[in-house]
Amino acid sequence: MALRFDPFRDFDRLASEALGTARTPQMMPMDCYRSGDTYIAHFDLPGVDPGSIDVTAENNTLTVRATRGRTEPENAQFLISERGTGTYRRQLVLGDGLSLDNVAAHYRDGVLTVMIPVAEHAKPRRIEVARETDDNKVLTQ
Repeated sequence: MALRFDPFRDFDRLASEALGTARTPQMMPMDCYRSGDTYIAHFDLPGVDPGSIDVTAENNTLTVRATRGRTEPENAQFLISERGTGTYRRQLVLGDGLSLDNVAAHYRDGVLTVMIPVAEHAKPRRIEVARETDDNKVLTQ
């Protein structure tokens, strides 16, 4: 079995520890899609206390914040510590065609789901086409 040498792995680890970012979550994974007249975003937040989740919408920006703390006893001596703790934060810039007053969210099984409906004025609508007769009279259908 050959061991691979990675000269940057130890440097990255030391830099993370020195800068205090070793236990800070780097990212909040997300899926986002449109289903009918609603945009749905799923954020992975395993182990987060639901009371720490904060979702705000302001100036076409949706902000999601959550905190995951330590659950181990104070006298624990870690052999490996890879699970991030701290504050998660993610912002999404939203278009004008969304109804920010009607955003809804729920948290279940470590996943935060945010539903953002399309605004009524931005929904597609059918426009009637009137027909003109030869004598310039408009007929409606």
